[in-house]
Amino acid sequence: MEPQQLPEAAGSPRHAPAGAAPAGISLHDFCGRAGEQLVHFHAMRLRDSLFLWVGAEPALRSLAVAMCSPHDSIPVSTSLLGDASDTTSNSLAQRLARKTKKQIFVSYNLQNTDSSFILHIENRIKEEMMAFPEKF
Repeated sequence: MEPQQLPEAAGSPRHAPAGAAPAGISLHDFCGRAGEQLVHFHAMRLRDSLFLWVGAEPALRSLAVAMCSPHDSIPVSTSLLGDASDTTSNSLAQRLARKTKKQIFVSYNLQNTDSSFILHIENRIKEEMMAFPEKF
């Protein structure tokens, strides 16, 4: 007896065009300058959440998650990876969760944690969100 092949869903990764993400996932890469530094951004929109990576070189040194709570006006957040005393990923995730009303994962991988630098990074993200809302 020969094994049967099951029909595949039209949105399965096997039927996706080369380089495309599986159905329900949207990938978006962009970059910007913060002072003298070139900063890369990688956004991965999932069904009800967003993963945002910020860095200058390939690394995953920190990861935080934040989401809105019906019990508090400030989104709840926690650090999932990295130095718990560095709250940059946490605070950025909280502010983006408040803006989008989604669960937000943020991996901030830059050495500069100066508040004016972070504000520039956040404004660049918001600018991209306004230009390409379907990607976020």
